[in-house]
Amino acid sequence: MSTFETQIEQSKKEVAVAQSKIAELSARIDTARAKMSQGTDITLDIENASLDDVHAHSDLMNANIAELIMGLDDVTAGFSKDFDGLRSKTGWEKFVGIFSKQRAESLRSERVRAASIEDKLQDLIAKSNTIQAMLQEQLNELGHHKNQVEGNLEKTLVDREAAVTVLEEIKAEITALDPQLIELEGKLAVVTAPKERAKLEAELAKLNSRHNELAQLEQVKLSESQTLERYIEKGKTWMDSLQNQIATQMVLLNKLSTDTKQRVVLYDALSKSLKTAQQQDVAHKINEIGVATDKEAQVAMAAIGAATNNKMAEMMESHEEHIVFARKVLEEKAKADERFARRFEKIVEKHDANSYGEDSLGAPTGGAS
Repeated sequence: MSTFETQIEQSKKEVAVAQSKIAELSARIDTARAKMSQGTDITLDIENASLDDVHAHSDLMNANIAELIMGLDDVTAGFSKDFDGLRSKTGWEKFVGIFSKQRAESLRSERVRAASIEDKLQDLIAKSNTIQAMLQEQLNELGHHKNQVEGNLEKTLVDREAAVTVLEEIKAEITALDPQLIELEGKLAVVTAPKERAKLEAELAKLNSRHNELAQLEQVKLSESQTLERYIEKGKTWMDSLQNQIATQMVLLNKLSTDTKQRVVLYDALSKSLKTAQQQDVAHKINEIGVATDKEAQVAMAAIGAATNNKMAEMMESHEEHIVFARKVLEEKAKADERFARRFEKIVEKHDANSYGEDSLGAPTGGAS
């Protein structure tokens, strides 16, 4: 198994681990929500819902996938050199051409026929699709958890609003009771008649009982509001994390998708280059045969030559459309590369400087092969 394929397998494992960590954290938050609905204390569940482990695995996964994508870029750049080599003669073919042009063309034709660039490119596109499938799966997983947490947050925000409303009502009632208590205590201080004192003491006891009841209820509702607030803050933090992870996945997907389009353009360019070379070879051979043939054969040759020229003309006419499309893809790639570079600046710097293994990021150190 090549280094590149090993990295792909490693990335699949890292995606699985990252997804398990995300699912674990979401499960803890869901458990807290369920306990909260039952009136159970959720402090421990919320405190245990740490993002650090999730971020560590997500960063490792994204760094490895970014390395894979840049490795695909390197391999693709190598294809361009291969394409150029097919369009021209090698040094040996030029040397042979000094003595025999026919032999030189034969050598080049054999080299073109034996070229495995198309297979390599198809393999590269297949690897791109494999990485894209991993990224899309992770993006879907993140979207699922985001929707789940978002739904829970909406319910919790409604619950906290209700709790705060009740708390404010309790505080308002306690505030209204305070002057009544002070007034009754003032009357008791000056009243001496037993019957009147007994009446005032009964009213005071009733108000004190209500005041104590409201004070206890205030503590309960305050604790409930604080619990809901902790859940909301943890939920918001998790939502922000999920949204950031989704943004990262989309940058990676956009870069990979644009690169794949470019590879398709390269594949098309290769095919047309090979076809053009073959047509030119046929035209040369027809011309050579024509010199030794009679007039009847020359008429046939002219017809074939006209057909060949017509085909060449059609290809040249379609060249403009091909170039416009290729330029559009290159523009899209430049934009995708810029977004990718901003998001993965450290990885790009390591890649360009070939400075792998000089920090503790933990990403695989091997390049694509």
